[in-house]
Amino acid sequence: MNPQAKLIFIFSLLLGSAITISSNHWVMAWTGLEINTLAVLPLISKSHHPRAIEAATKYFLVQAAASTLVLFSSMTNAWHTGQWDITQLTHPTSSLILTAAISMKLGLVPFHFWFPEVLQGSSLTTGLLLSTVMKFPPITLLYMTSSSLNPTLLTTMAILSTALGGWMGLNQTQTRKIMAFSSISHLGWMAIILIYCPKLTLLNFFLYTLMTATVFLTFNSMKALKLSTLMTAWAKTPSLSTMLLLTLLSLAGLPPLTGFLPKWLIIQELTKQDMITAAVSMSLLSLLGLFFYLRLAYCATITLPPHTTNHMKQWRNNKPVSPLIAVLTAVSIMLLPMSPMMAYTI
Repeated sequence: MNPQAKLIFIFSLLLGSAITISSNHWVMAWTGLEINTLAVLPLISKSHHPRAIEAATKYFLVQAAASTLVLFSSMTNAWHTGQWDITQLTHPTSSLILTAAISMKLGLVPFHFWFPEVLQGSSLTTGLLLSTVMKFPPITLLYMTSSSLNPTLLTTMAILSTALGGWMGLNQTQTRKIMAFSSISHLGWMAIILIYCPKLTLLNFFLYTLMTATVFLTFNSMKALKLSTLMTAWAKTPSLSTMLLLTLLSLAGLPPLTGFLPKWLIIQELTKQDMITAAVSMSLLSLLGLFFYLRLAYCATITLPPHTTNHMKQWRNNKPVSPLIAVLTAVSIMLLPMSPMMAYTI
Protein backbone atom coordinates (compact mmCIF):
# COMPACT_ATOMS: atom_id res chain seq x y z
CA MET A 1 0.00 0.00 0.00
CA ASN A 2 1.13 3.54 -0.78
CA PRO A 3 2.69 5.08 2.41
CA GLN A 4 0.76 8.34 1.93
CA ALA A 5 -2.53 6.44 1.63
CA LYS A 6 -1.69 4.38 4.73
CA LEU A 7 -0.91 7.59 6.64
CA ILE A 8 -4.29 9.08 5.64
CA PHE A 9 -6.16 5.94 6.75
CA ILE A 10 -4.37 5.78 10.11
CA PHE A 11 -4.94 9.53 10.67
CA SER A 12 -8.66 9.03 9.83
CA LEU A 13 -8.77 6.13 12.29
CA LEU A 14 -7.38 8.31 15.09
CA LEU A 15 -9.68 11.20 14.09
CA GLY A 16 -12.80 8.99 14.11
CA SER A 17 -11.90 7.56 17.52
CA ALA A 18 -11.20 11.05 18.93
CA ILE A 19 -14.54 12.40 17.62
CA THR A 20 -16.53 9.54 19.18
CA ILE A 21 -14.70 9.64 22.51
CA SER A 22 -14.99 13.41 22.94
CA SER A 23 -18.57 13.91 21.72
CA ASN A 24 -21.70 14.51 23.81
CA HIS A 25 -24.15 14.41 20.91
CA TRP A 26 -25.29 11.10 19.41
CA VAL A 27 -24.90 12.27 15.79
CA MET A 28 -21.26 13.25 16.36
CA ALA A 29 -20.55 9.90 18.04
CA TRP A 30 -22.15 8.11 15.07
CA THR A 31 -20.05 10.21 12.64
CA GLY A 32 -16.86 9.17 14.45
CA LEU A 33 -17.84 5.49 14.28
CA GLU A 34 -18.51 5.78 10.54
CA ILE A 35 -15.13 7.47 9.87
CA ASN A 36 -13.48 4.64 11.82
CA THR A 37 -15.23 1.95 9.77
CA LEU A 38 -14.39 3.57 6.43
CA ALA A 39 -10.73 4.13 7.43
CA VAL A 40 -10.08 0.53 8.46
CA LEU A 41 -11.69 -1.14 5.39
CA PRO A 42 -8.72 -0.44 3.02
CA LEU A 43 -6.33 -1.70 5.72
CA ILE A 44 -8.22 -5.02 5.89
CA SER A 45 -8.42 -5.50 2.11
CA LYS A 46 -4.93 -4.16 1.22
CA SER A 47 -3.49 -7.62 0.33
CA HIS A 48 -6.11 -8.09 -2.47
CA HIS A 49 -6.42 -11.74 -1.47
CA PRO A 50 -9.98 -13.13 -1.84
CA ARG A 51 -10.03 -13.92 1.89
CA ALA A 52 -9.11 -10.29 2.71
CA ILE A 53 -11.83 -8.93 0.39
CA GLU A 54 -14.35 -11.27 2.03
CA ALA A 55 -13.24 -10.10 5.50
CA ALA A 56 -13.58 -6.42 4.48
CA THR A 57 -17.09 -7.06 3.06
CA LYS A 58 -18.23 -8.86 6.22
CA TYR A 59 -16.77 -6.12 8.39
CA PHE A 60 -18.49 -3.39 6.38
CA LEU A 61 -21.93 -5.09 6.48
CA VAL A 62 -21.81 -5.77 10.24
CA GLN A 63 -20.52 -2.30 11.16
CA ALA A 64 -23.04 -0.59 8.88
CA ALA A 65 -25.90 -2.52 10.53
CA ALA A 66 -24.56 -1.67 14.00
CA SER A 67 -24.17 2.04 13.12
CA THR A 68 -27.76 2.09 11.82
CA LEU A 69 -28.95 0.63 15.12
CA VAL A 70 -26.94 3.24 17.10
CA LEU A 71 -28.64 6.01 15.09
CA PHE A 72 -32.07 4.36 15.46
CA SER A 73 -31.59 3.99 19.23
CA SER A 74 -30.60 7.66 19.67
CA MET A 75 -33.51 8.85 17.48
CA THR A 76 -35.99 6.75 19.47
CA ASN A 77 -34.63 8.23 22.70
CA ALA A 78 -34.79 11.79 21.27
CA TRP A 79 -38.37 11.16 20.09
CA HIS A 80 -39.50 10.17 23.59
CA THR A 81 -37.36 12.45 25.79
CA GLY A 82 -36.26 15.33 23.53
CA GLN A 83 -32.61 14.65 24.48
CA TRP A 84 -29.71 14.04 22.06
CA ASP A 85 -27.14 13.94 24.88
CA ILE A 86 -25.32 10.59 25.13
CA THR A 87 -25.55 10.46 28.93
CA GLN A 88 -29.33 11.07 28.85
CA LEU A 89 -30.27 7.72 27.29
CA THR A 90 -33.22 7.02 29.60
CA HIS A 91 -35.77 5.22 27.40
CA PRO A 92 -35.67 1.42 28.04
CA THR A 93 -36.24 0.42 24.38
CA SER A 94 -33.42 2.74 23.26
CA SER A 95 -31.13 1.19 25.88
CA LEU A 96 -31.87 -2.33 24.59
CA ILE A 97 -31.28 -1.34 20.95
CA LEU A 98 -28.04 0.45 21.89
CA THR A 99 -26.78 -2.61 23.82
CA ALA A 100 -27.42 -4.78 20.74
CA ALA A 101 -25.71 -2.23 18.44
CA ILE A 102 -22.57 -1.87 20.56
CA SER A 103 -22.43 -5.66 21.05
CA MET A 104 -22.39 -6.03 17.25
CA LYS A 105 -19.58 -3.47 16.99
CA LEU A 106 -17.52 -5.19 19.70
CA GLY A 107 -18.27 -8.82 18.82
CA LEU A 108 -20.05 -9.81 22.04
CA VAL A 109 -22.07 -13.05 21.99
CA PRO A 110 -24.57 -13.56 20.28
CA PHE A 111 -23.23 -11.04 17.69
CA HIS A 112 -19.73 -12.53 17.60
CA PHE A 113 -19.78 -14.62 14.39
CA TRP A 114 -18.14 -12.01 12.17
CA PHE A 115 -15.12 -11.29 14.35
CA PRO A 116 -13.00 -14.49 14.02
CA GLU A 117 -13.64 -14.57 10.24
CA VAL A 118 -12.63 -10.94 9.75
CA LEU A 119 -9.52 -11.34 11.90
CA GLN A 120 -8.51 -14.49 9.98
CA GLY A 121 -8.77 -12.58 6.68
CA SER A 122 -6.64 -9.65 7.92
CA SER A 123 -2.90 -9.30 8.46
CA LEU A 124 -1.54 -9.48 12.02
CA THR A 125 -1.06 -5.70 12.29
CA THR A 126 -4.61 -5.01 11.04
CA GLY A 127 -5.84 -7.72 13.41
CA LEU A 128 -4.16 -5.82 16.26
CA LEU A 129 -6.02 -2.63 15.24
CA LEU A 130 -9.36 -4.48 15.05
CA SER A 131 -8.84 -6.11 18.46
CA THR A 132 -7.77 -2.96 20.32
CA VAL A 133 -8.12 0.51 18.75
CA MET A 134 -11.41 -0.22 16.97
CA LYS A 135 -13.03 -1.39 20.21
CA PHE A 136 -12.22 1.72 22.21
CA PRO A 137 -14.93 4.09 20.79
CA PRO A 138 -17.81 1.58 21.32
CA ILE A 139 -16.58 0.85 24.86
CA THR A 140 -16.55 4.59 25.67
CA LEU A 141 -20.18 4.82 24.48
CA LEU A 142 -21.08 1.93 26.82
CA TYR A 143 -19.13 3.68 29.60
CA MET A 144 -21.10 6.93 29.13
CA THR A 145 -24.49 5.16 29.05
CA SER A 146 -23.67 2.52 31.72
CA SER A 147 -26.15 3.91 34.27
CA SER A 148 -29.16 3.27 32.00
CA LEU A 149 -28.29 -0.18 30.59
CA ASN A 150 -30.08 -3.41 31.51
CA PRO A 151 -27.99 -5.35 34.10
CA THR A 152 -29.59 -8.77 33.46
CA LEU A 153 -29.05 -8.55 29.70
CA LEU A 154 -25.41 -7.46 30.05
CA THR A 155 -24.61 -10.15 32.65
CA THR A 156 -26.14 -12.87 30.45
CA MET A 157 -24.22 -11.68 27.38
CA ALA A 158 -21.00 -11.43 29.41
CA ILE A 159 -21.21 -14.99 30.77
CA LEU A 160 -22.10 -16.34 27.31
CA SER A 161 -19.17 -14.42 25.75
CA THR A 162 -16.68 -15.81 28.27
CA ALA A 163 -18.08 -19.34 27.76
CA LEU A 164 -18.13 -19.26 23.95
CA GLY A 165 -14.82 -17.40 23.67
CA GLY A 166 -13.13 -20.09 25.76
CA TRP A 167 -15.01 -23.03 24.27
CA MET A 168 -14.60 -22.15 20.59
CA GLY A 169 -10.92 -21.28 20.98
CA LEU A 170 -10.06 -24.79 22.15
CA ASN A 171 -9.78 -26.53 18.77
CA GLN A 172 -8.30 -23.67 16.71
CA THR A 173 -4.95 -24.00 14.95
CA GLN A 174 -4.75 -20.47 13.48
CA THR A 175 -3.18 -17.89 15.81
CA ARG A 176 -5.43 -15.04 14.58
CA LYS A 177 -8.61 -17.02 15.29
CA ILE A 178 -7.31 -17.96 18.74
CA MET A 179 -6.72 -14.25 19.46
CA ALA A 180 -10.23 -13.44 18.18
CA PHE A 181 -11.85 -15.89 20.61
CA SER A 182 -9.54 -14.59 23.35
CA SER A 183 -10.87 -11.09 22.61
CA ILE A 184 -14.51 -12.28 22.84
CA SER A 185 -13.75 -13.94 26.18
CA HIS A 186 -12.12 -10.77 27.57
CA LEU A 187 -15.05 -8.65 26.39
CA GLY A 188 -17.25 -10.80 28.62
CA TRP A 189 -15.19 -9.73 31.65
CA MET A 190 -15.52 -6.07 30.61
CA ALA A 191 -19.28 -6.30 30.03
CA ILE A 192 -20.17 -8.00 33.33
CA ILE A 193 -18.71 -5.25 35.51
CA LEU A 194 -19.74 -2.29 33.30
CA ILE A 195 -22.87 -1.30 35.25
CA TYR A 196 -21.43 -1.81 38.74
CA CYS A 197 -18.00 -0.23 38.26
CA PRO A 198 -17.44 1.34 34.80
CA LYS A 199 -13.86 2.37 35.68
CA LEU A 200 -12.96 -1.31 36.06
CA THR A 201 -14.18 -1.94 32.51
CA LEU A 202 -11.79 0.73 31.21
CA LEU A 203 -8.92 -0.60 33.34
CA ASN A 204 -9.57 -4.13 32.01
CA PHE A 205 -9.66 -2.81 28.44
CA PHE A 206 -6.38 -0.90 28.76
CA LEU A 207 -4.54 -3.87 30.29
CA TYR A 208 -6.06 -6.22 27.69
CA THR A 209 -4.86 -3.82 24.94
CA LEU A 210 -1.30 -3.87 26.30
CA MET A 211 -1.15 -7.67 26.50
CA THR A 212 -2.83 -8.25 23.13
CA ALA A 213 -0.54 -5.73 21.43
CA THR A 214 2.47 -7.61 22.82
CA VAL A 215 1.18 -10.98 21.55
CA PHE A 216 0.24 -9.68 18.08
CA LEU A 217 3.57 -7.86 17.61
CA THR A 218 5.47 -10.97 18.74
CA PHE A 219 3.51 -13.15 16.30
CA ASN A 220 4.21 -10.58 13.58
CA SER A 221 7.92 -10.61 14.36
CA MET A 222 7.96 -14.44 14.24
CA LYS A 223 5.67 -14.53 11.13
CA ALA A 224 3.58 -17.09 13.07
CA LEU A 225 0.12 -17.51 11.53
CA LYS A 226 -0.39 -21.16 12.53
CA LEU A 227 0.49 -23.30 15.53
CA SER A 228 2.74 -25.46 13.34
CA THR A 229 4.84 -22.37 12.49
CA LEU A 230 4.97 -21.46 16.16
CA MET A 231 6.48 -24.88 16.94
CA THR A 232 9.61 -24.03 14.94
CA ALA A 233 9.98 -20.58 16.54
CA TRP A 234 12.05 -21.62 19.56
CA ALA A 235 15.03 -22.63 17.40
CA LYS A 236 14.90 -19.29 15.59
CA THR A 237 14.10 -16.74 18.34
CA PRO A 238 14.30 -18.22 21.87
CA SER A 239 14.14 -14.81 23.58
CA LEU A 240 10.93 -13.81 21.75
CA SER A 241 9.39 -17.21 22.51
CA THR A 242 10.13 -16.79 26.23
CA MET A 243 8.53 -13.32 26.22
CA LEU A 244 5.52 -14.76 24.38
CA LEU A 245 5.16 -17.48 27.03
CA LEU A 246 5.03 -14.92 29.87
CA THR A 247 2.62 -12.62 28.01
CA LEU A 248 0.25 -15.50 27.18
CA LEU A 249 0.19 -16.58 30.84
CA SER A 250 -0.55 -12.96 31.78
CA LEU A 251 -3.37 -12.85 29.21
CA ALA A 252 -4.75 -16.02 30.81
CA GLY A 253 -4.91 -14.16 34.14
CA LEU A 254 -2.38 -16.15 36.18
CA PRO A 255 -0.85 -14.50 39.26
CA PRO A 256 1.64 -12.85 39.80
CA LEU A 257 1.33 -11.36 36.28
CA THR A 258 -0.52 -8.22 35.13
CA GLY A 259 -3.51 -10.12 33.69
CA PHE A 260 -4.52 -11.31 37.16
CA LEU A 261 -5.16 -7.71 38.31
CA PRO A 262 -8.41 -6.93 36.40
CA LYS A 263 -9.86 -10.42 37.03
CA TRP A 264 -9.14 -10.13 40.75
CA LEU A 265 -10.72 -6.65 41.04
CA ILE A 266 -13.76 -7.70 38.96
CA ILE A 267 -14.40 -10.83 41.06
CA GLN A 268 -14.02 -8.71 44.21
CA GLU A 269 -16.56 -6.14 42.93
CA LEU A 270 -19.02 -8.86 41.82
CA THR A 271 -18.80 -10.39 45.32
CA LYS A 272 -19.53 -6.98 46.87
CA GLN A 273 -22.64 -6.75 44.64
CA ASP A 274 -23.84 -10.19 45.92
CA MET A 275 -23.35 -11.71 42.46
CA ILE A 276 -21.60 -14.82 43.79
CA THR A 277 -22.99 -17.13 41.07
CA ALA A 278 -21.80 -14.81 38.30
CA ALA A 279 -18.34 -14.48 39.90
CA VAL A 280 -17.95 -18.27 40.25
CA SER A 281 -19.20 -18.84 36.66
CA MET A 282 -16.74 -16.31 35.23
CA SER A 283 -13.85 -17.79 37.24
CA LEU A 284 -14.60 -21.33 36.08
CA LEU A 285 -15.15 -20.32 32.45
CA SER A 286 -11.80 -18.50 32.37
CA LEU A 287 -10.20 -21.95 32.78
CA LEU A 288 -11.27 -22.72 29.20
CA GLY A 289 -9.26 -19.73 28.02
CA LEU A 290 -6.34 -20.80 30.21
CA PHE A 291 -6.26 -24.11 28.35
CA PHE A 292 -5.74 -22.62 24.89
CA TYR A 293 -3.25 -20.01 26.15
CA LEU A 294 -1.26 -22.88 27.69
CA ARG A 295 -1.50 -24.71 24.37
CA LEU A 296 -0.06 -21.69 22.57
CA ALA A 297 2.66 -21.32 25.20
CA TYR A 298 3.45 -25.05 24.96
CA CYS A 299 3.79 -24.85 21.18
CA ALA A 300 5.97 -21.74 21.36
CA THR A 301 8.43 -22.81 24.03
CA ILE A 302 8.26 -26.47 25.07
CA THR A 303 7.70 -28.30 21.77
CA LEU A 304 10.84 -28.76 19.71
CA PRO A 305 10.22 -29.39 16.01
CA PRO A 306 10.54 -33.00 14.80
CA HIS A 307 13.17 -33.92 12.21
CA THR A 308 10.44 -34.69 9.66
CA THR A 309 8.83 -31.24 9.84
CA ASN A 310 7.15 -29.92 6.69
CA HIS A 311 8.50 -26.44 7.37
CA MET A 312 11.82 -25.15 6.18
CA LYS A 313 14.29 -24.99 9.07
CA GLN A 314 14.85 -21.41 10.17
CA TRP A 315 18.34 -20.07 10.81
CA ARG A 316 18.69 -18.43 14.19
CA ASN A 317 19.26 -14.74 13.58
CA ASN A 318 21.09 -12.35 15.88
CA LYS A 319 18.62 -9.55 15.27
CA PRO A 320 17.77 -7.93 18.65
CA VAL A 321 14.22 -7.96 19.99
CA SER A 322 12.24 -4.84 19.08
CA PRO A 323 12.38 -2.28 21.96
CA LEU A 324 8.58 -1.79 21.65
CA ILE A 325 7.94 -5.52 22.21
CA ALA A 326 10.40 -5.52 25.13
CA VAL A 327 8.67 -2.57 26.85
CA LEU A 328 5.17 -3.95 26.23
CA THR A 329 6.21 -7.37 27.60
CA ALA A 330 7.64 -5.77 30.74
CA VAL A 331 4.38 -3.85 31.31
CA SER A 332 2.29 -6.95 30.47
CA ILE A 333 3.85 -9.02 33.22
CA MET A 334 4.87 -6.59 35.99
CA LEU A 335 1.89 -4.36 36.88
CA LEU A 336 0.33 -6.53 39.61
CA PRO A 337 2.15 -4.67 42.46
CA MET A 338 0.14 -1.57 41.45
CA SER A 339 -3.10 -3.29 42.46
CA PRO A 340 -3.48 -1.58 45.90
CA MET A 341 -3.25 1.82 44.19
CA MET A 342 -5.74 0.75 41.48
CA ALA A 343 -8.17 -0.62 44.08
CA TYR A 344 -7.90 2.64 46.07
CA THR A 345 -8.57 4.91 43.06
CA ILE A 346 -11.43 2.75 41.76
